[in-house]
Amino acid sequence: MDKILKLENQIKNLHCELESHSLYKKIVDLNSMKMFMETHVFAVWDFMSLLKRLQKDITCVTVPWRPSPHPKKLVRLINEIVLGEESDVDPDGGAIDHFSLYINAMKEVDAETQSIWKFIESQDYHALPLTIRKFVSFNINMAMTGSLHEVAGVFFFGREKLIPDMFRGLLKDIWKTESSSQFPKLKYYLERHVDLDGGEHSHLANEMLLTLCQGEPSKMEEALTAGIAALKLRLELWDFVESRLQEQPEALSV
Repeated sequence: MDKILKLENQIKNLHCELESHSLYKKIVDLNSMKMFMETHVFAVWDFMSLLKRLQKDITCVTVPWRPSPHPKKLVRLINEIVLGEESDVDPDGGAIDHFSLYINAMKEVDAETQSIWKFIESQDYHALPLTIRKFVSFNINMAMTGSLHEVAGVFFFGREKLIPDMFRGLLKDIWKTESSSQFPKLKYYLERHVDLDGGEHSHLANEMLLTLCQGEPSKMEEALTAGIAALKLRLELWDFVESRLQEQPEALSV
């Protein structure tokens, strides 16, 4: 139990670092927003592989269909999260997945989207900058080979529990700038995640994690450890974006 408490404290400390990261104060104009989005889009994309692995193992997505061996409450939980992530409501009231919503926000500010599409098609990890490569490969490898409770740990601690507070920090800082009116679609994307992940999805993901760990301390330790690894890589990703912005001071003038 002491080990679990220690791991939980590590999670809390990493969350605090990410919620108040100095990167957010560096996103002060359209150029810096573009640079942020051109990196962040890779995290938006690989999120869905974590979610789909959970759906694949918890529900039945094969033909012929068979009843899931997992509790029906758990099946419902994951399907509700998938519904919100893969077919949410867009600003015009239509249906859209969150990756496409983000791509639309990138186009709105004229951010470059060719790199993410090229990577999705080629899966050439060596074409990515090292920090992005490490982040994406960790999440994809976890989605493909991790144990189910580890994937749930990365999904909850590294995404659903983190994102609302992290995006609140981002919203608070970037919407002080004069350029904020130029990206309403991004604002919608961020606010939508704060609403969903800050309430319904975070609660569902936590419940799913607890159910999958089955009250076994060893499984919770593994889930927490996986979550810590994901958070450390997110921190490296934000440090990478911040360093890029500092290398291009012209992108930091309001």
